[in-house]
Amino acid sequence: MKKENIQNAKNFDELLDAKYGKVGNEKRDEFEEKAQYFVISTMLKEARKEANMTQEQLAEKIGTKKSYISRLENGKCDIQLSTLYRIFEVGLGKRVNLVFG
Repeated sequence: MKKENIQNAKNFDELLDAKYGKVGNEKRDEFEEKAQYFVISTMLKEARKEANMTQEQLAEKIGTKKSYISRLENGKCDIQLSTLYRIFEVGLGKRVNLVFG
């Protein structure tokens, strides 16, 4: 039944519903959380590259270690909001705006 639901999905939301369950389901919430980590880590890596900075340079600029920047860029650790702001605004000169939906 699940495979059939996946094949019959008409849009991305239906595909996610079929594969992970509806929003609020534990499996779906876990997927959504990991997806957000992936988005943030990808944005961080791209912004750092656009700034022509190495992980080490960025880490030094914000007062942390290269290994922490690497773990963030690979989605291997959580990030505090204050650290996110410091990395993007102080380290990379980018503005951060959060939207809650």
